[in-house]
Amino acid sequence: MLKIGRNLILVLSVLLVIGVVLAGGCTSKQETPTQIIENTAPEEAFALIQENQDNPDFVIIDVRTPQEFAGGHIENAIVVDYNSDTFRDDLDKLDKDKIYLVYCVWGGRSGAALAIMEGLGFLEAYNLSGGILAWQDAGLPIVTE
Repeated sequence: MLKIGRNLILVLSVLLVIGVVLAGGCTSKQETPTQIIENTAPEEAFALIQENQDNPDFVIIDVRTPQEFAGGHIENAIVVDYNSDTFRDDLDKLDKDKIYLVYCVWGGRSGAALAIMEGLGFLEAYNLSGGILAWQDAGLPIVTE
């Protein structure tokens, strides 16, 4: 009789473990989308712009001052001034599901902006390595106002 009791306890324990494992597999888990936060070379950034020419969900952000922007910028870029007191809030208001290319003069401010964007939960953002100086050194076009 004692042996049957032990076997019964063992079988019930195994069944309990199987039930817990199976029940755990039935729970709904929300998967967090993978962030893509990367530095990109000028040529790769140019290719990214070309691939997204007609994509309304692609945004180029120049984090320089409006004065620097006026001196020459990448076509279709918008200014979100890194030196502004509201910079973080301005970024936070943007749609975090869009694709962003960020740049400045040589990559310092835009690199810091990229880190902020990552912390704010942006899904896909790229920093132009070397900034607009590397862009121009690669012979890529800028526009002036």
